[in-house]
Amino acid sequence: MASNNIYHGQAAFEPGLDVKPHTYDAKPFDEEYDVEIKVTHCGICGSDLHTISGGWGEIKYPLVVGHEIVGHVVRLGSKVDATKYAIGTRVGVGAQCGSCLNCNLCHQHYEQVCGESLLTYNGPTVDGYITQGGYADYYRCNAHFVIPIPDELPSEIAAPMMCGGITTYSPLKTHGAGPGKKVGIIGIGGLGHLGIQWAVALGAEVTAISSSNRKEKLCKEQLGAHHFLNTNDPDA
Repeated sequence: MASNNIYHGQAAFEPGLDVKPHTYDAKPFDEEYDVEIKVTHCGICGSDLHTISGGWGEIKYPLVVGHEIVGHVVRLGSKVDATKYAIGTRVGVGAQCGSCLNCNLCHQHYEQVCGESLLTYNGPTVDGYITQGGYADYYRCNAHFVIPIPDELPSEIAAPMMCGGITTYSPLKTHGAGPGKKVGIIGIGGLGHLGIQWAVALGAEVTAISSSNRKEKLCKEQLGAHHFLNTNDPDA
């Protein structure tokens, strides 16, 4: 069931890491190109914490964050592909929800650097609305930024792929990681552990790089790294 244009989420009301229930008006629905999603899952990204704490500059409170969104289509505009985005289709949204879609950058699939790029939350629209994120019951945006999710991928795994996953996969794919290539992954945190797995799956020879030996077993035995380098080892 589609929303009634009133959303319910968890919002930050002041700098810090606390969030509270918040009821707010949804972004005006574009009757031609928007998709509305009933949110079922939303990952937690470091960007969310930096944003609500005020660490990335001034924001307008209250703010609902969350840009690793997964849910089901409940409404679509008249010009949205009804086959690709049929009601009930499971989809995801990442850190971006809009751009001009008409400039050379957008036509080359570099929407993220378009001059009119719009963030999934804390982004001002041309109408003055401040976008609100996925820690809510619904989310809506242009269908171009809504990604159908394969049935084989569980929602709780798909959600972090919307940001952490694509952040690490994109540069590896763009720069040709694969058989015959060597890849070093520096830092084995939330992004690094994904980067190792992508690079291994693409067929590259992978070296995990960390500041201690604490994660060597994890990197080699669980994530598939071929080599491990401790940056504090004078003999490395």
